Amino acid sequence: MEQKRRAVEEAEGSEVIRMVKIEVIEELDEKMVLLLKDTDRAFANALRRSLMSDTPKMSIETVRFQMGSFDLCISCSHLNPAAVARESSGGSGCDNCGKKLEKEGVDYTVWETNGALPDEMIAQRLAMIPIPTNHEDYYYEETCPTCKDLVPEDRGCPACNMIYTCKAFGSEEGVTVTAGDMIFLGDQSLEIPEHYRNIPITRLFKGQMLEFYATAVMGTGDQHAKWSPVNGVAFSPRKVGVINNKTKAKVLWNFNLSVTAKDFDKDGRLEDISKVNELMMDLNHVGDGTEEKVEFKQAITLEEIPGEFIFSFETDGSMKPQIALKKASEVLSKRFNSLSEDLASVL
Repeated sequence: MEQKRRAVEEAEGSEVIRMVKIEVIEELDEKMVLLLKDTDRAFANALRRSLMSDTPKMSIETVRFQMGSFDLCISCSHLNPAAVARESSGGSGCDNCGKKLEKEGVDYTVWETNGALPDEMIAQRLAMIPIPTNHEDYYYEETCPTCKDLVPEDRGCPACNMIYTCKAFGSEEGVTVTAGDMIFLGDQSLEIPEHYRNIPITRLFKGQMLEFYATAVMGTGDQHAKWSPVNGVAFSPRKVGVINNKTKAKVLWNFNLSVTAKDFDKDGRLEDISKVNELMMDLNHVGDGTEEKVEFKQAITLEEIPGEFIFSFETDGSMKPQIALKKASEVLSKRFNSLSEDLASVL
């Protein structure tokens, strides 16, 4: 009974459970480095997995390609169905301006949706383009207030779908179609981020064209990698440098590398995280495979700090790293709370 009582107390969040402390070491537009304190590898790994698999993100799910051949009116740049508007076929001219389409290259040019890449490959590339994700305005299709009661085939509204369109033409020299050629049918703030507008989609030459409508929906990384907003997620124990022998440590100082004796405190310890990272690189000059190893004899070593970890990750540009961290933490918190409730009810 005593064991059950302690288990219930822990499940209900008694003082036995310690709160994890998080310090931001570095924060950039697409990268974040954190210091986790009063925790263990299990929690750090749970946060890593939650970032990769549970953080909601918008990504292109379906693409509708416009297929066929077209006559492009040179006067107004309007696309007409192939041969339908030509005078030789009995047509009445361009559907837009009425100009007679008599001579190819003079009145019109022929364009076909026959690029070098198959549609399946283009769709795959589109799926990996970072789509700006606004968690406040968009829902999962299955939880969307408008669509949740509909069958999956009928779901899709401005609250759960983002639609991008693209129409591009080739040239004699060749034209690279990029993510910047995609136009969002909605708020301009949700256009592809400037930093990613040069992502290549395909290349078109004279007579080739590409036209499609791409629909992005909310998902998570456990469904498909395209819905994972982060990459390079890693953690490692926090370490500090310790001078064990000041005399032999001079072997390293003589190399005039990044870290010097002045970086250590009076107790011979180096705790600055960025400096410790530099020290780890410097120690390669006196480590295995070097002649100096025998003389150095581990005059400086690295020691792990129990319960502290350096945690780092980058986002793909679909959201800021602090937003990704917040969403992952929310999912993780709900999961732990649910587990606590289950334990409490059983025990």
